[in-house]
Amino acid sequence: MTNYYQKDIETASREEIIRIQEEKLRKQVRHVYDNVPYYRAKMDEKGVTPDDIQCLDDISKLPFLCKDDLRDAYPYGLLGVDLKDCVRIQSTSGTTGKRVVAFYTQNDIDIWEECCARAIVAAGGTKDDVCHISYGYGLFTGGPGLNGGSHKVGCLTLPMSSGNTERQLQFMMDLGSTILCCTPSYAAYLGEALAEKNIKPDENKLKAGIFGAEPWTEEMRQSIEKSLGIKAYDIYGLTETSGPGVSFECEEQTGMHINEDHFYAEIIDPDTGEVLPEGSKGELVFTSLDKEAFPLLRYRTRDICVLSRKPCSCGRTHVKMSKPMGRSDDMLIIRGVNVFPSQIETVLLKEGYPPNYQIELDRKNNTDTFDVYVEMSPDQMSDKISDIQKREKDIEAAMRTMLGIGPKIHLVPVKTIARSEGKAVRVVDKRKLHD
Repeated sequence: MTNYYQKDIETASREEIIRIQEEKLRKQVRHVYDNVPYYRAKMDEKGVTPDDIQCLDDISKLPFLCKDDLRDAYPYGLLGVDLKDCVRIQSTSGTTGKRVVAFYTQNDIDIWEECCARAIVAAGGTKDDVCHISYGYGLFTGGPGLNGGSHKVGCLTLPMSSGNTERQLQFMMDLGSTILCCTPSYAAYLGEALAEKNIKPDENKLKAGIFGAEPWTEEMRQSIEKSLGIKAYDIYGLTETSGPGVSFECEEQTGMHINEDHFYAEIIDPDTGEVLPEGSKGELVFTSLDKEAFPLLRYRTRDICVLSRKPCSCGRTHVKMSKPMGRSDDMLIIRGVNVFPSQIETVLLKEGYPPNYQIELDRKNNTDTFDVYVEMSPDQMSDKISDIQKREKDIEAAMRTMLGIGPKIHLVPVKTIARSEGKAVRVVDKRKLHD
């Protein structure tokens, strides 16, 4: 039997969802226009007023926001309420330019935590569960979001944060953790660490994992599920829109349900900004329908995906988004070929290698070099150089088939590539492509 955290809204009719969205949209556009001078100037420039936005189709009249706008308006330029009405900030882990700082009223936090609670319940969580949260806490949204959601559900919450793997494993086994929340790369590492201690997957109490904050493939999902003995669920979110819980997977695992009563999603052509019809692959754009402190309208996520309204066996009626298929801004162009890191991971996992790899790009004699360092599992280690060289050639051939370009593969021993307790560093680009 499917469980829901807020059944009435999670299974609402299409008509009811649209009614809620249109009512909230009209109110939100007025709120932003009246209280956020930065965005009001963008609307005035386009010649659009709040009265022009009456239905969902009208949203295309509004200007986009992108990360550059958030940096330009840093720190208070997009604030929608008095600072005294804010109770928290969170911030992105971005490494370029100014950090993005997002503000929250208490109501914003309550809604965010409810969205995370929906995700936990969709993964089978109840008040009888022990929710083990290994996302980072502090400014990063992962830990605080899932922590709040776990409290709403009534789980026993272990606020582990990331790192200190020995303690993670001790608490996981001693306290009987049943739901694990962390990045997929750290989940893979925990599975590896358990195996090193000769703890079999059926010897832990884990039943589910809620993994997000970085791209991961279906092959990586299956690898994690096998190593931890769980069902692995995807969760999606951005600091800019609140954090994790914007969308989440149900037991069907065919996409993530967007919490449409709080977020309106569009798919656009990343080059022209044109709104694309349902089922089209393009860039995901979100409007926060009821965020008070940091109310972003038409925020370009740069994530490439597809939306689907195909009926779901779980009974939830909210639109589903596919796993992001890459980003419109982190696509690698190597010798003129478009490459997404997720494609490389897919090949490696299909070929039977662990999801521990690093892509290194450089430019020599005006030509791109493309190297991929791949860890072998202990049983793949060999004393024969010829064996390793053959396997490297096999992977290179598989990569060429997938990508249309062949990287130089370097098979390396276990633990050669630095482990990440946060987001894995998958790409090291030494090319000087920008001034």
